Amino acid sequence: MKLLVLTKKFPFPLKDGESLAIHGLTKSLSELGCQVSLLAMNTTKHFYAGTDRPAEMAHYREVRTVAIDNLISPIDAVANLVRGTSYHISRFHQEAYHRALEEWLRQETFDIVQLETLYLAPYIRTIRLNSNAQVVMRSHNVEHEIWERCCENISFAPKRWYLRHITRQLREYERSQLNQYDLLLPITHRDRKNFERLGGRGRMHVLPIGLETPCGPPTYESFDAPPDLHFIGSLDWLPNLDGLQWFLNDVWPEIHRRFPAIRFHVAGRNMPHSIRQLRLRNVVIHGEVESSCAFVAAYSISIVPLLSGGGMRAKILEAMSLGRVVVTTTLGLEGIRAENRRDLFIADTVEQFVQVIEECLRMGPRLEDVGRNAYATFLRHYDRRALARQLVDTYQGILHGSPVAQ
Repeated sequence: MKLLVLTKKFPFPLKDGESLAIHGLTKSLSELGCQVSLLAMNTTKHFYAGTDRPAEMAHYREVRTVAIDNLISPIDAVANLVRGTSYHISRFHQEAYHRALEEWLRQETFDIVQLETLYLAPYIRTIRLNSNAQVVMRSHNVEHEIWERCCENISFAPKRWYLRHITRQLREYERSQLNQYDLLLPITHRDRKNFERLGGRGRMHVLPIGLETPCGPPTYESFDAPPDLHFIGSLDWLPNLDGLQWFLNDVWPEIHRRFPAIRFHVAGRNMPHSIRQLRLRNVVIHGEVESSCAFVAAYSISIVPLLSGGGMRAKILEAMSLGRVVVTTTLGLEGIRAENRRDLFIADTVEQFVQVIEECLRMGPRLEDVGRNAYATFLRHYDRRALARQLVDTYQGILHGSPVAQ
């Protein structure tokens, strides 16, 4: 089976949820005998300057990139308001990528063209005109839902109005595309129901994130000492930034007042100056770290304070795969099969976060049991190879006209 995967960013380094999700699935498909090729946008926002293919991407049969300028432009943003088109989508709708895709499809025959996220939907027409491949959309989120939730957390009225307007445009675009795919891969059952409510009537197969675990098996030495907290995430993604700012501004002062010995370690790509220059007691700002594995393994409790977003949070799964104790919101846990107070902890308010930290401190050495439960749950439900085998069976089904197993 020959697959061509289209991505809106170069999926390396493996330091953000989207790259981890793409890597875990494509590597597994390759190990199962599929020939997987990659056509990646190399954007100004996430530019990869390397000339050689990273060793971690050796599973791809071929990798091609297209340089794309997707920086936010006030002029383009206003033009899209006038035209009534989605600015979220138009930033990734680029003629150079159309040309590169058309050229490859004319050179080579593929069985499946797999689009990673809604932002690749503008290229469906190019695929249809130049290939008989099945078009598969792997939806990492219900995209407009992320932005609807972000709007709720914005207090500045003009910005809130603008974001709500372009979010409505994104919602209409997402809905208009639902029945254009040969197969839609929602990442959670909740997302699938949302797509069906929006009018999706085509074939769907729920495919959770299956991660590569390059860090190796968990180590539990950090549980021998009083626990520290940590956060790691890409801070150019608005839900991550909003959640971290809320935690630092509202939650951390109360945690520090109640438990003055605890430290909070913060790391992330594209960290804004407003976070870098923070001088809060017992908050250690690391910036972008060389090894997320070493950073996460060093501290027992992983804080994921998401107030908006959708789909599944790869960083929660990554922390579970490393045997860390995750504290997240109800929204953060959406789509992840884990039990509160056994595999991790849920907290939605300042007081609930404080209560959870207090409980973790009272548990002492027994806190390690929660980390071990998290690791066992990760292996049981999110092994990348098992999920990829399900997808290969599904792909064989659509190629041979069989019904898709739901």
